Amino acid sequence: METLVELYDERPLENVLSVQVFRPSRVVYVCPKDVARDGRSQKVIKDYLRFIKYRGEIRFCQADMFSTKDVLRALREICAKYPSPVLDITGGTDQALFAGGILSGETHIPSFTYSRRSNKFFSINDAPFGEELPCEISLKVEDGFVMAGGAVKKGRVDNNVLGKYMNLYEPFFDFYMRWKRVWTSIINWMQRASASNGGAVSLYVDAPVSLRCDHGMVRMDTEALRELEQLGMIERLNLEDRERVEFSFKDEQVRFWLRDVGSVLETMVYKKCLDTGAFDDVCTSVVVDWQGDLKQGNITNELDVMATKGIMPVFISCKTCQIRTEALNELAVLRDRFGGQIAKAAIVSSSKCQAITRHRAQELGISVIDLDDLKNGRLEHRLTALAQRPV
Repeated sequence: METLVELYDERPLENVLSVQVFRPSRVVYVCPKDVARDGRSQKVIKDYLRFIKYRGEIRFCQADMFSTKDVLRALREICAKYPSPVLDITGGTDQALFAGGILSGETHIPSFTYSRRSNKFFSINDAPFGEELPCEISLKVEDGFVMAGGAVKKGRVDNNVLGKYMNLYEPFFDFYMRWKRVWTSIINWMQRASASNGGAVSLYVDAPVSLRCDHGMVRMDTEALRELEQLGMIERLNLEDRERVEFSFKDEQVRFWLRDVGSVLETMVYKKCLDTGAFDDVCTSVVVDWQGDLKQGNITNELDVMATKGIMPVFISCKTCQIRTEALNELAVLRDRFGGQIAKAAIVSSSKCQAITRHRAQELGISVIDLDDLKNGRLEHRLTALAQRPV
């Protein structure tokens, strides 16, 4: 394909998907004035296309996207200037689509579209290359954020090392479910007992069984420590002194998990997403930079678990407490901002979800997976359902 003509859309995917699939020699965007004159808007598109290693020419042509006449004028100019144009009418305003139809009738320019429902391209006019062509693009988690003008920063967890802990996640989660009632106290004790000294991180712990924390005294149940030793998360446990304990964390990653309230659920959801075999990419602790330039002070948010299926991103929030409306609202904003219409979102809680909260989640289009699902072995099934494309 020599020249691909794109009708600019507010949804990032519509602007770049055909370029990623067909790899034309050049792409020309018919776009509104604010995009044609705004370096930032153009940079978002260019950065993503370079990110996916597209090396073709990228051009922008200004038009009033709400004026059929003006869009038609721009399309005619593009066809006169660039050789062998092909028109993608997947995105754009209704007026732009109508202008594209007029142009096809005038010039018999090949035109095609993409259907999100069937995940296929279809020929609209003389475009046999796009006739019921399946879209076989599989996006990585990072791709969707770059596409929308963001960037992914290093989170609390290095996803590259998670594979070696696969045998630990489910036993760790089972431990959590047995000790769920006092989980916050266990984590508070771990934090206090293993506090860093002058920034240095030590795996060794030598501390009283009872410790003073911000909210009073917390006491570690020595039976919980014995179980953690059996799991291999701590080593060299010494309980000879009834009021004092000694042990060492297995490594720094395990130390982090035993000092963080939510990690036990996040790692379980991460593993179960992988176990489904339904996703193309899965990451945990994904920190997104809204501005995309990774400068200090930018707006950032952390997604507990992110997954992709084809071109569909799935945003998952994990809570070891009651689901609050604020958490639902934040998740919906992130999904809409960085995922668009095709994205899905779910919130997983190890508490029972209240009816009013479930209703609010339904209004926002967020799936709820709660304590009942976890206790009855439905987590993997519910996660698999998220990989199904919306009808």
